[in-house]
Amino acid sequence: SVEQKEVWSSIETYWDLSQMGDADGFLSYFDESSVGWSNRSAIPSNKSPTSKFIRWDLKNNKTLLYSVTPASIWVKGEFAYAHYFFTTLEQDKAGKETWSSGRWTDILMKKGNKWVLVGDHGGRTQSAGN
Repeated sequence: SVEQKEVWSSIETYWDLSQMGDADGFLSYFDESSVGWSNRSAIPSNKSPTSKFIRWDLKNNKTLLYSVTPASIWVKGEFAYAHYFFTTLEQDKAGKETWSSGRWTDILMKKGNKWVLVGDHGGRTQSAGN
């Protein structure tokens, strides 16, 4: 549907911003009320601690390549969720490259003309250094 395409476009946009290292642009897709739960965290966290980790990660690592593939997208009114897979090739400050893959569920809310994150869950399920 048109709405599903809009949701997916927002997801691709914030992945692009992340790959470019644009922390402010990426974080502009997180609503102030957002709460997420990464596979790497013992408990869910709100935007403030999530922002700290995103800024650190984008400062210390670079995404060289990525691919995101939707599994399903549900939209009802101003809310949506998207399940998708990802694969990344990242490089740390020392130059070490690491392939990773995993999955996310993003919960989004329409805010103005874009879809923003109000919740998410997932992360890496596989990582192998090169």
